[in-house]
Amino acid sequence: MDLEKYEVTSAINIKDFSTKEVIEDSKKELKKVRKKISTLQDRMYAEGKYSILICLQGMDTSGKDSLIREVFKDVNARGVEVHSFKVPTELELKHDFLWRHYLALPSKGKIGVFNRTHYENVLVTRVHPEYIFGENIPGVRSLSDLNDEFYHDRMDRINNFENHLAKSGTIILKFFLNLSKDEQKNRLLRRLNLPEKNWKFSTGDLKERKLWDKYQYCYEDLLNRTSKQNAPWFVIPADDKPTARLLLAEILLKNLKKYNFKEPTLPLKIVDQIDDFKAQLNNK
Repeated sequence: MDLEKYEVTSAINIKDFSTKEVIEDSKKELKKVRKKISTLQDRMYAEGKYSILICLQGMDTSGKDSLIREVFKDVNARGVEVHSFKVPTELELKHDFLWRHYLALPSKGKIGVFNRTHYENVLVTRVHPEYIFGENIPGVRSLSDLNDEFYHDRMDRINNFENHLAKSGTIILKFFLNLSKDEQKNRLLRRLNLPEKNWKFSTGDLKERKLWDKYQYCYEDLLNRTSKQNAPWFVIPADDKPTARLLLAEILLKNLKKYNFKEPTLPLKIVDQIDDFKAQLNNK
C-alpha cells in the first residue's frame, strides 16, 4: 500500500486529491492493523517516553466519530483519550487560543485524539471572522484586522506549538478527511430519512454547506502552511468510510513502528531473585 501519496510534503491543491478510494476487504484488514496498534501502544505505555497526538479535521459528516470508534476499539481503554472541541467556553476565551488544547494533550504512553482541533482557530474563525471578537484580542477592532496576515501568524504559532510538542516526545499525525460535496449531501439526507439518525441533523449543517468553497480554500491554505516533517498532514479520501479508517490506521501503524518501543527491563538485582519470588508465591 502506497501511503506516501497521502502525505502533504509540498504545495498541494485539494482538488488534485481523490475523495473516494475503495480498498477490498478493508474491514477485515482493519481488524489486523488495529490489533498491531494495540500491541505497540502497550509497549509505548510501558516505555513511557512518547505520546501520540492524532488530529482529525474534516467537513461535517466526514466520519470522524465512527473512525475513532473503529480504529481504536482494540486499544486498551486507559491508553486512548478523545477530546472533541466545541465552541470555546467563557473561561477558555479568557486565555490564548491554544490554552484549552494544551490542557487536553495526552500524557506519555497514551494516544490522544483531537476530534476537531486547534486548527478550528484558523478555519472556522476564518470563515466566520466575527467569532474572533469573543477572544477580546488587543489590536483587533474590526473585521479589517482579521486579514490573511492575522491567520498566517496564527498558523506560525501553531507550527511553533507543535514543534515544541514534538521535541518533548509527542508524535503528531494530522488527518484531513477529504469528503466530496455530493457524498456530504447523501449523508445529510440519510440523517433526515432514517428516524434513528434524525438527532444527528442540524440546520447549521446546511448553512455551513453553503460555504463549502470557502472552507476548501481555508483547508488548502492551512495544509500547505502547517504540514511539517515533525507534524505532517495526510489527506485521506473519506467518501468510503471503511477505506478511510484503514488508511488512517495503516499510516498510524507505519509511524509507530519507526520508534521501536521496548518495555523496560527489570533491575538485575530483581532478575536474580525471580526464582525466590516465585517460590514465595507458590508456598502461600
